[in-house]
Amino acid sequence: MKLRYTILYVDDVAATLAFYREAFGVETRMLHESGDYGELDTGATTLSFSSRALMASLGKNPARPRPDAPAFEIAFETDDVAGAYARALAAGATAVQPPERMPWGQTTAYVSDRDGFLVELCTAVAG
Repeated sequence: MKLRYTILYVDDVAATLAFYREAFGVETRMLHESGDYGELDTGATTLSFSSRALMASLGKNPARPRPDAPAFEIAFETDDVAGAYARALAAGATAVQPPERMPWGQTTAYVSDRDGFLVELCTAVAG
């Protein structure tokens, strides 16, 4: 078995895809003609978005993210955490934690995306 994709529930899929392109430089792989589902080109595991309206029509009631109490995070690895952090903020992300060097040698920063999901920007973890 392999992890194929993660789907986050958002109000406006197209706007979320555009935000991720501007904030993190991640290109859109596809946006369904309905506008209710889209994917980013993130490698072997796809980061996807589905509209809350679609999920409601399927009898689901997805909770909204709570930036003050996140249940998980999305992580993007980069060699330039400070630059990625500045780019995300310029695109409208909300600052959570500025770049910081961790005791284990990794540099991390955190922002909230336009929908309130926690996004980590980090260097690779040294092996």
